[in-house]
Amino acid sequence: MLIGLDIGGTKIEGVIVTPNNPDVVFRLRVSTPKSNYVDFLDAVKGVINDLIEKNEQLDIAAIQSIGIGCCGSINKTSGTMQGANILYLNGEDFLGDVQSVYRLPVALTNDANCLAISEFNTGAAKSAQSSCLAVILGTGCGSGVIINGDIVDGLHGLGGEIGHNPLPSFDTSVDGPNVTCYCGSENCIESFLSGTGFERTWAVKHKPLPAAVIFEAYIDGDKNAVAHVDHYTDCLARVLGSIINVIDPEVIVLGGGVSNQEIIYPLVQGKLSRYTFSKHVSTPIVKALHGDSSGVLGAAYLPLMKGLV
Repeated sequence: MLIGLDIGGTKIEGVIVTPNNPDVVFRLRVSTPKSNYVDFLDAVKGVINDLIEKNEQLDIAAIQSIGIGCCGSINKTSGTMQGANILYLNGEDFLGDVQSVYRLPVALTNDANCLAISEFNTGAAKSAQSSCLAVILGTGCGSGVIINGDIVDGLHGLGGEIGHNPLPSFDTSVDGPNVTCYCGSENCIESFLSGTGFERTWAVKHKPLPAAVIFEAYIDGDKNAVAHVDHYTDCLARVLGSIINVIDPEVIVLGGGVSNQEIIYPLVQGKLSRYTFSKHVSTPIVKALHGDSSGVLGAAYLPLMKGLV
């Protein structure tokens, strides 16, 4: 059996699963501590301990490993956390602190990587032989890249950080005024493709509205909403086309809140070949199968993918 943890700013979710099987044997959730790293680490260990105890009560196969999906990434030089929006995590040896407690293989990666891992193993990209790209279109925008059956972390632990590349072919006459991202760069993809980015670009020209309301207006034929969704899917096609030109994945999986809008898929698919070297690209763009469970399942599968089990 495998333990997987999905850690975010509001909750720590833990599951017990069978290897390469999306059926969850047991699940629990606790709130993420807001105060400090010590309380956070205690909460994580509490979840792991409860899962191990529950597994023993169920009297099933032993726990083989612990996989953790978390915001941020591990700095390959220092081994400490970086880029986490749970700010007290940055600079801490989170992975090392967990490994020091448990006599089990422990692996950690970011939440976008977990989306890619779960969808590649048992989800919407299961048919892929060796590669896929998974993109989160939620509060933020990130991605996970799998090549040759393994997640790409990169030299600095920044593999898949597409949200902080500049939007391809940015043009103020089409995309609106320049925008400075919280990371300090201008016109980051996240400022356009995240759910909050979708709402931000709408509010440049119109009264602010939630993304869901804008999509409802699109379905009703509102001309402003139609134009806005058309622009959004063009931006998404530009981004995905640029990635196809570099790694040419077998499948592209979309997750996060915006991915639940079925109307975006045919629109993006129809625009994709405008932005690729080959003008006959047919890369399937599909919705994540596991939904909100993608992160925690991907975390559980991570040690298997890394050959630790």
